[in-house]
Amino acid sequence: MGEVYRARDTRLERTVAIKVLSSELTQTPTLKARFEREARAISSLSHPHICHLYDVGEQEGTQYLVMEFLEGETLAARLEKGALPLKHALEYGIQIAEALDKAHKSGIVHRDLKPGNIMLTKSGAKLLDFGLAKPAPMLSSSPTAVTASKPLTGEGTIVGTYQYMAPEQVQGQATDARTDIFALGAVLYEMISGRRAFQGKSQISVMSAILEKDPEPISSVQPLTPPALDHALRRALAKELDERWQSAADLRAELKWIAEGSSAVHATPALSRHRKRPRLPWLVAAALLVAVVAGVIFWPRANAPGTVRSSLMPPSAYSFLPYHFAISPDGARLAFVAVGADGATSLWVRALDAASAQQLT
Repeated sequence: MGEVYRARDTRLERTVAIKVLSSELTQTPTLKARFEREARAISSLSHPHICHLYDVGEQEGTQYLVMEFLEGETLAARLEKGALPLKHALEYGIQIAEALDKAHKSGIVHRDLKPGNIMLTKSGAKLLDFGLAKPAPMLSSSPTAVTASKPLTGEGTIVGTYQYMAPEQVQGQATDARTDIFALGAVLYEMISGRRAFQGKSQISVMSAILEKDPEPISSVQPLTPPALDHALRRALAKELDERWQSAADLRAELKWIAEGSSAVHATPALSRHRKRPRLPWLVAAALLVAVVAGVIFWPRANAPGTVRSSLMPPSAYSFLPYHFAISPDGARLAFVAVGADGATSLWVRALDAASAQQLT
């Protein structure tokens, strides 16, 4: 809605973005009201991951917003190149969850969260375009929360970008903070997988998928993602409001926990240069697991000549990926994922009675 221009603030010597609603568009009451609503929404929010509003005004019938100028590209433009690295996707997801948490605590629901409204800059992700934002005082305990205004859309009206709508939006029902959480789940899914969570050949078929289908587990699309991510996204994309994450802060905490686990994996190769054996707790747990299995298989009987011991170490120049272990149904082989010094992951399998593992991928 409106046009955006790059400009120079000569008083403060800074580059700004000016969003303009032309005099022709101001003749449409709904568009004018949404423009004013965006100004009110952004002015009440101050957060490092929300685009800042500097000024608002009108000149010769043309309304305008003076906003922070952001250098970078939209997430939509970035996704045209494919999926993001997991580390970056989680970082951006955490940052947008923080921005939503700020908005929700101020009594504002965005209602149009999508890749085109997220800017990727050197300082991280920035949430844009509150043109469809809706006051939601019942969500907020903050003394700075905005007060309710006359709604621009009533129940039964569909607003938003249909590929990222929550089921309640598709059905024209009441929305709240959990509506934004669904949209963030859809954006996260797309960042990690490189494809949309809900697909179809038409707008109607996509909306039908949102109402009736669950997206494939992210682990089936990107097999090396942490198992906890399946749970996080499945809950974010739950059809029922009560089954979703109940706040953006909760989703942020979950994503941060997953990200910290992933960071530990990438830090392991650096540690291995200083130690002959990594001593992380998950490695100890893995060794104990194999030792128990080996103990069951090779438990000494009365006439056994001695005790058989078994241990598990990663292949040379590799480290284990936490929680990515599986034992074959017959108990004879162990599969695991290892991380190389360059950060690349690969799948390995080892017979429990063998001294070395074989790389499969």
